[in-house]
Amino acid sequence: MTTDMPARMLRLLSLLQTRREWSGTELADRLGVTGRTVRRDIDRLRELGYPVEGTTGHAGGYRLASGTDMPPLLLDDDEAVAIAVALRTAAGGLTGMEETSLRALAKLEQVLPQRLRGQVTALQDATVTITWESRGPRVEPAVLTALAAACRDHEIITFDYTTRTRDHAPRRVEPAHLVASGGLWYLLAHDTGKDDWRIYRLDRITHPAPTGRRVPARTVPGGDPAAYVTSKIATAPVRHRALATVRASADTIRKRTWALADRIQPLDAHTCTVDASDNHLSRITQTLAVLDVDYTLDADPAVHDHLRTTALRTLHATAP
Repeated sequence: MTTDMPARMLRLLSLLQTRREWSGTELADRLGVTGRTVRRDIDRLRELGYPVEGTTGHAGGYRLASGTDMPPLLLDDDEAVAIAVALRTAAGGLTGMEETSLRALAKLEQVLPQRLRGQVTALQDATVTITWESRGPRVEPAVLTALAAACRDHEIITFDYTTRTRDHAPRRVEPAHLVASGGLWYLLAHDTGKDDWRIYRLDRITHPAPTGRRVPARTVPGGDPAAYVTSKIATAPVRHRALATVRASADTIRKRTWALADRIQPLDAHTCTVDASDNHLSRITQTLAVLDVDYTLDADPAVHDHLRTTALRTLHATAP
């Protein structure tokens, strides 16, 4: 039981910040106090400016609502250091996040205790970030945060989606997870119209709108969101087909092309196949070059033509 009131209120505030909604009974159990004590502590938090709302329902509950000013967050040492390091290296694939991350980092460092500031400074001094000019698709932060909130709250959300063929269609889904892979962000969700799981690229999503309707969380097929998304991406239709039969074991090739692990299939102890199919001819060339062993290739004519052109260009560049 937490008898020290300041410590108990800090613990209460920390709980409210970790979940969308708590029932009064759950909070009382976590704090080891009565429901009446929880209600008094909630009133004290409100007096301090924290926008704690009461919720309706069978048992009622509480949630920390958004206010005009963000109240102080409670972070333990590991959380504070993790956020500082994440801000230091943030913004991959997100539009306009570099400057925003630096502003947030400056604010956080001002309030860090000296013992933590030293840890963060040491990490920053020892870390160098190589920034590449991104030519790939970028995601709007507002889209990312809206979808993240819907995943957290198991709330049905609608949005407009641009397909691979540039068609536009509205979607209504039960969001489950956000997955980042290869510089792209994906939403894994259960499509209510198709009654099936679907994967959506965030850079093709616009106008996300929460519906206010919450549903029970669904279990992702196989139980592993990352593995499910990886397998679907690997089997998605692509523009250029390229299947290599490689004179090396599957384990050897997996170590060289870890990003294509699901596309490598063993034939025997010394031979495997690698599906290097892709929408971009240059990426097929890069994948095959990484194999670094002999192989035969079954591919579309465009792939063969591109490889011949690349090989001739290389020979020309290396000729005496």
